[in-house]
Amino acid sequence: MSVRGFDDLRQLLITRLGIQAAMIIVRTKNELPRFRDALTLSVLLLVLPAVYSAQEADRFQLSPPAPQAGRLIDVEPQLGPQPPCGTEPIPPYAGLDDLANVKSWSKSDFGRDWKPPACTGWAEVGFTTLVTIAARFPHTPEAGGLLRHIGAISELAGMRYWSTTHKQWRTLIVDAYALTGSQSGQRREDFTSDEMKEGKVLYFEQVDNLSGKAIYRMHIVEASARRLVFDVENVSTMRYFLIPILHPGDLQSMYFLDRESDSVWRYYSIVRTGKNANGLIAGNESSSVNRAVAFYRHMVGIPTAQEPPGAR
Repeated sequence: MSVRGFDDLRQLLITRLGIQAAMIIVRTKNELPRFRDALTLSVLLLVLPAVYSAQEADRFQLSPPAPQAGRLIDVEPQLGPQPPCGTEPIPPYAGLDDLANVKSWSKSDFGRDWKPPACTGWAEVGFTTLVTIAARFPHTPEAGGLLRHIGAISELAGMRYWSTTHKQWRTLIVDAYALTGSQSGQRREDFTSDEMKEGKVLYFEQVDNLSGKAIYRMHIVEASARRLVFDVENVSTMRYFLIPILHPGDLQSMYFLDRESDSVWRYYSIVRTGKNANGLIAGNESSSVNRAVAFYRHMVGIPTAQEPPGAR
């Protein structure tokens, strides 16, 4: 769910297009200027892509992480990401005492029409951003404990991540709650482990720090004492001000949790924004890494704002 800050956009226009700072409308709390900002941004989106493509590589290079961060690793690009679906995963699981293996994949490795692994069930080809994480983590309770944790949607509220735009830890999820159905406003208590049966489809609403409120569908693909697999995707349009940035199904993630022993589980996640997502907004590679790392940390019980971040 990566969104680049408005201030970055304004600075880019000043330095690369020669537009004077006085011409760029600054956001305020008033509704009229807010609407005017959105219209201004709409016009700017028409002229920025030619500049953006040249800027993208320079502006969003991943910095080498500090020792405690998840390891950003190199993988043979032609192999592509491979979830643990009857074969060894790519990238491989990190050791229990090692840092998570974090990989941000490049479109240049696969072309525009990368085909997702069949076991994801993702029909659309291609991506704007694609991040995988593979790790081991200690966990002694039964699978029901993990199901309760996954179903506790309200506990997502307050999750933090490192903002590469603001260079500080910020709240990623402002609010989150389970829904009785796919319509907004049908708030209910968190899902119980008994509700999270294999094949079950559940809905929740989440308020992102920048893209605002959106509804998500969670599908429980597998649920047993030794393996949990579920996928999540947005079912409502996500907007930055009035600008659609992610249409339904543009943000997809899938999680594979496998028991290795009585006290150790394996974690694998694959997260993508679709190739038709607004590239100006969703193309921040470092932000995509940090958001995926935040969800990984939440899932396995690591403080989400623990230093250092996955990418600066």
